[in-house]
Amino acid sequence: MIQLKDVYKQYASPDTSEAVPVLAGIDMAIEAGSSVAVVGPSGCGKSTLLNLVGALDVPTKGQVLLDGEDLSGLDEKALAQLRNQKVGFIFQMHHLLPQLTVLENVLVPTLAQKTFHKSQHTTLAKSLIKQVGLQEVMSHLPSQLSGGQRQRVAVARALVNQPKVLLADEPTGALDQATAEQIGDLLVEVHKTQSVTLVMVTHAKSLAERMDSLYTLDEGRLVPSTNNQ
Repeated sequence: MIQLKDVYKQYASPDTSEAVPVLAGIDMAIEAGSSVAVVGPSGCGKSTLLNLVGALDVPTKGQVLLDGEDLSGLDEKALAQLRNQKVGFIFQMHHLLPQLTVLENVLVPTLAQKTFHKSQHTTLAKSLIKQVGLQEVMSHLPSQLSGGQRQRVAVARALVNQPKVLLADEPTGALDQATAEQIGDLLVEVHKTQSVTLVMVTHAKSLAERMDSLYTLDEGRLVPSTNNQ
């Protein structure tokens, strides 16, 4: 499903002419329908790795393949289409549009989708909102929701186009412990019920250990970790 082959990523330094290495020779294979967590210290490149998998960035060297397709061979239009159709994103901050209701926010990714009729998208969105436990606040604005509720909206939004891959970047990082545990439970549930491949970067060890596979990223290298499941 997802393959990274000898992937390197460097960024230009604002202070020197030398490039700053972030990822160094990453090899990784993620099977369809599995769940993977990547942990590591802040600034180690976890989000960079996730951005490469989600076609938000390109490697300096190496290959990233999604569903057997080499992302380096796609132009910007094709990459945008791939992200919209095959990848769902959940970030630390929910990034909801404040002027839209819960239902309208969940439907935003469908605006670029022509696969289904609008009524079909709406039916699916309502079903997802019910699954994340927000059917009673479907017409509310983000300002009327708690932090945990907003993140639940973000989860539903990420799933509305029925992606094959769900990428979560510190999905519980901005939440209190109790709410973080609830969102963690929700992610584990949707991974199973939606049969989606879940790739997560997190500092939450307890959540990471609930994934099928666990990796540690440090000094640009990805190392398989022992999973206590």
